[in-house]
Amino acid sequence: MKNQAGLRIDRLGKRYGESVVFSNVSLAVAPGEFVAIIGESGVGKSTLLNCMAGLDSWDEGSVTLNGIDLGTLSDDQRALLRRRHVGFVFQAFHVLPHLDVAQNVALPLLLLGEPDDARVESLLGAVGLADLGRRLPQQLSGGQLQRVAIARALVHRPGLLLADEPTGNLDPATAARVMDALIAQTREHGASLVLVTHSEAAAARADRRLHLSADGITDRFSPALDGRRLG
Repeated sequence: MKNQAGLRIDRLGKRYGESVVFSNVSLAVAPGEFVAIIGESGVGKSTLLNCMAGLDSWDEGSVTLNGIDLGTLSDDQRALLRRRHVGFVFQAFHVLPHLDVAQNVALPLLLLGEPDDARVESLLGAVGLADLGRRLPQQLSGGQLQRVAIARALVHRPGLLLADEPTGNLDPATAARVMDALIAQTREHGASLVLVTHSEAAAARADRRLHLSADGITDRFSPALDGRRLG
């Protein structure tokens, strides 16, 4: 069964001491929706992504996933929720060098106590790595490593996938192939995808493209919503 998740953020604010990272951020991501978030460097895009998963704390507002207010959960409860319902893809891949490709992809299932070699093999095939399961990460290209990261993020069938600059280290052609794999697999699994990116090409493929600033989040690409806060 597809594990769909709804995400809602209401008037979220984050500070470091007296320095405001962002404030009054509100948005809702529907099950199966692909949302891209862009903005200037340092505006807090990665921090916002971490707040969505309950990895970072916030100073105002709320984050709700699957109808659960993350602010009401303990650290352990947030970790369990992430383990079951959230997948991550990062710019730096974060694969473990001493494990082979298949073992890296299988990690979320092992953490859940639900090993499934057939699912691992199927997902490796879906991202174009069917014959590379026994290779070590250092034997793969950057584009291949990012596809390993995509397979690992989706193998436990999360309802929400968070991707932080997943094509930032890749050349344009490889980046396009990685985005093809990312979008195809999230669509097939019925997952919601939130992508943080500097790439206009990657953002253009989203269902919605949002702009984050210190004052909030807007849909700057839609004339009907230009300058209007979302939520």
